[in-house]
Amino acid sequence: MPDTLIAPRPGTTPDTAPRAAAKRVLSVRDMAVEFPLHQGSVRALDGVSLDLHAGRVLGVVGESGCGKSVTARAILGILDRPGRIVGGSVNLDPGTAEQQDLAALDPNGGVMRDIRGSRIGLIFQEPMTAFSVHYTVGNQIIEGIRAHGNVSKTEARKRAIELLREVGIPRPEMRIDAYPFQLSGGLRQRVGIAMALACEPDILIADEPTTALDVTTQAQILDLLRRLQRDKGIALMLITHDIGVIAQMADDVSVMYLGKVVEFASVEQLFNAPRHPYTRALLRSVPDIRAVPRQRLATIGGAVPHPGVRPSGCAFHPRCPEVIEGRCHNEAPPPVPPDQDGASCFRMELAEELVS
Repeated sequence: MPDTLIAPRPGTTPDTAPRAAAKRVLSVRDMAVEFPLHQGSVRALDGVSLDLHAGRVLGVVGESGCGKSVTARAILGILDRPGRIVGGSVNLDPGTAEQQDLAALDPNGGVMRDIRGSRIGLIFQEPMTAFSVHYTVGNQIIEGIRAHGNVSKTEARKRAIELLREVGIPRPEMRIDAYPFQLSGGLRQRVGIAMALACEPDILIADEPTTALDVTTQAQILDLLRRLQRDKGIALMLITHDIGVIAQMADDVSVMYLGKVVEFASVEQLFNAPRHPYTRALLRSVPDIRAVPRQRLATIGGAVPHPGVRPSGCAFHPRCPEVIEGRCHNEAPPPVPPDQDGASCFRMELAEELVS
């Protein structure tokens, strides 16, 4: 385990079902996303597979530019134009008679619009951009409630006040008539959580929900998210670049690099025995308060390449300290099997051969 004070929260609690026993509510398989440009298409996601389970938190971690937010937007059908899903599937209620492939639906059609908000909620990274400045926060929550349910405006307003109270906003009867710019960043994010939960979704996607907040407010928002997720049995997909947030919140972790999942593991496995060199590099880069004063922080050399100029072979090989000369440059390692602990790395393959 890397020499760091960050450690995952205790394993499966009475409120968290083991992964094998938890119901799968969303299954993404080999999803590919491209953005057509004048010079050709840029592949932002290249075969992403992941599963969300009821009552569990999937942490998705990686540097900026690795495809975390694009994954979330592709699931919801809200990719920035001209982005589009060009391969794979996004199955809601997989393995049941009600299974739907969201990737096959019209992103602007009525079916997908019904699913967004009612079945899948989204918490945006920047709370201010999630709201229109021309309407009160109450009007915007009420609009979502009425769009997905046959309720009167009076009933929807009562529901909105209850939601604001549930997410810890003081004096919700007054704050419901406030405009977004009249609220602090922390209160806006709480309103954003209330809006995402308004129609009691089965799945909640939180895209960097604490990035724009101070440390104290971050902790409060994460505690709130974890409590609501546990109490309601929601499948939570938590996107972040913060390893500390992963340690505090996640049950399972998908590590992404340049549009691919390079490692998947339980949070305990990831911190105690990370398999992929990129995962180990991320963990080494976490500042340690026990470090010698003025010692340089560990860094990952180089930067995430642009998706339009992918390296040959393993995408991480130009930055990898454990590169296998002649192999990693030319061959792409096999992908991580869906919903199974593993890493997309030849080093892990060699280790398994030695054990056997």
